[in-house]
Amino acid sequence: MEAPHSQATDATTRLTLDSPAQMQELGRKIAKLLRPGDLVLLTGELGAGKTTLARGLGEGLGVRGAVTSPTFVIARVHPSLTGGPALVHVDAYRLGGGLDEMEDLDLDVSLPESVVVVEWGDGKVEELSDDRLHVVIDRVVGETDDDRRVVTVTGLGTRWSAAGIDGL
Repeated sequence: MEAPHSQATDATTRLTLDSPAQMQELGRKIAKLLRPGDLVLLTGELGAGKTTLARGLGEGLGVRGAVTSPTFVIARVHPSLTGGPALVHVDAYRLGGGLDEMEDLDLDVSLPESVVVVEWGDGKVEELSDDRLHVVIDRVVGETDDDRRVVTVTGLGTRWSAAGIDGL
């Protein structure tokens, strides 16, 4: 007789946001679901709101320091002020290779006790964890004053199959 097994199903929710303030608030809401060891990938065009979302994650996690774009330092660690996990904020934009190039950042060492948030991480850091939260931010491109963003949040793996992201 074959042993029963559970198969993780990916959880997805889609939201339309009208302002950077709403993007930051979404980050605060997502932060309430995060725990040490979580990997969050942020995907979107330049100016889509990835860093704004990361700022909200930092606020929600109660970390020290302003969460700003880590483009020139590649990674910043924001320790918790509340006894929770640190936020490791990574910008993989300038890193061309996959996980091999990212090894110098020691993300695999940071991951178990921190929340690791990677901007531009598609195709580069997925091997760090089978369980990850992938946030895709789509915006209107071109010359426009339209601040609307369509945000798709997908929880991949067992960790996120029942995490309640549909309530964001």
